[in-house]
Amino acid sequence: MNSIESLTPRQIVEELDKYIIGQKDAKRNVAIALRNRIRRMMVKSDIQKDIVPNNILMIGSTGVGKTEIARRLAKIAQAPFTKVEASKFTEVGYVGRDVESMVRDLVEQSVHLVREVKKEEVKVKAADAVEEVILDILIPPVKSAGFTRPMSISTELDTDPNSDSELNERTRERFREKLRNGELDERKIEINVKASSPVGIGMIGNGMMDDASMAGLQDMISGMMPKKTKKRKLTIAEARKVLLEEEMSKLIDFDEVKEEAIRLAENNGIIFIDEIDKIASKSGKNGGGPDVSREGVQRDLLPIVEGSSVNTKYGVINTDHILFIAAGAFHVSKPSDLIPELQGRFPIRVELQSLTQEDFSRILREPKNALTKQYMALFEAEQVFLDFTEDAVEEIARLAFLINQEVENIGARRLHTVMSHLLNDFLFEVPDLIEPNSKIMVTKEMVEQRLSTLVKNRDLSQYIL
Repeated sequence: MNSIESLTPRQIVEELDKYIIGQKDAKRNVAIALRNRIRRMMVKSDIQKDIVPNNILMIGSTGVGKTEIARRLAKIAQAPFTKVEASKFTEVGYVGRDVESMVRDLVEQSVHLVREVKKEEVKVKAADAVEEVILDILIPPVKSAGFTRPMSISTELDTDPNSDSELNERTRERFREKLRNGELDERKIEINVKASSPVGIGMIGNGMMDDASMAGLQDMISGMMPKKTKKRKLTIAEARKVLLEEEMSKLIDFDEVKEEAIRLAENNGIIFIDEIDKIASKSGKNGGGPDVSREGVQRDLLPIVEGSSVNTKYGVINTDHILFIAAGAFHVSKPSDLIPELQGRFPIRVELQSLTQEDFSRILREPKNALTKQYMALFEAEQVFLDFTEDAVEEIARLAFLINQEVENIGARRLHTVMSHLLNDFLFEVPDLIEPNSKIMVTKEMVEQRLSTLVKNRDLSQYIL
């Protein structure tokens, strides 16, 4: 895949097409939104800070691809992404999650992304340092002229060096070679590792602290406490992993990570708000009841989406240029039931189409992570070879579409129900009765036979997602 800066809207849609079938309008709109962020960063004048993203409202029933479009978009953008459910939030003053927590979650994701990038940058240097630490444990360095050759070394070397220092150096090089070749991976050594000392903080005064304040206070107390270490006996292979993490952490400037993570979240962050229809006041209802609380959540959400500053344990983040994508089925309520101010903050509205039988057939065959390919990979892990005939795939799509029409339309998720019912017996028998190098061909007749009870009984309770 090309770097994000060079991706055009058309190329972004092509990337989305690899995983998501149909929904052309939704893909085009998110592609334009993503490219506009790149364009904004290329603007040199002062107007750059005034160019705000056009947030998107996706309308469509469950299982049509709303969440997958947003998730794949974040991966293409290599951007921090967080998904939240609007129904989980409560307005300020009630017990539950406050809307600002979605921004704190985004910053956590951003810190993780930046930290991983920084780790890759210092990995080689850290690996060299770990090698020296392990060699120091195996072959302690010469500290004085009175160095005594360990017995373990005498048995492995037949050299007669002029000095203990030379012997030590030549032995280290011999062991270094063995270490790199993996010959010593199973040898156990004792290393010092940082001991975790969790600090639990509960009630402060008469109320609970918010997430950011609590995390900040815990960090401050942890920083004041002396760092404790403990000894662990591990194989060299295991020790290398533990020590590598520690060495990479030493080489990374965490203040720099925090600053970069805040910038990344502010300029590239994507927050996906699912089930936004659940906080809309139902059509025809006025005053009283739970709708009051729903409207309270909308009003709390408004400043976050409009642009405000939110305190996190890593610093203050401005939400002006975060891209918000909201989604909902809107079966009971309508987008117009949201408060007008919030509607105005989602100027791009995209209606996703219900999936057809042909879409189901394409979903089973075309995407890089198609369900048929996933099951083939699972069987192949046990050296059993699974394949589907064309008419079998068409029959699976037909039955899934039929069940959606007659029971409850859960979109593409119904394919998981059908495929699970079709192949679970085979998965249970591998490898006891179905041995390695066996071949399983799924035909139309097999699909009809195995799924006939599913269609007749409609007993899907154990599979409903």
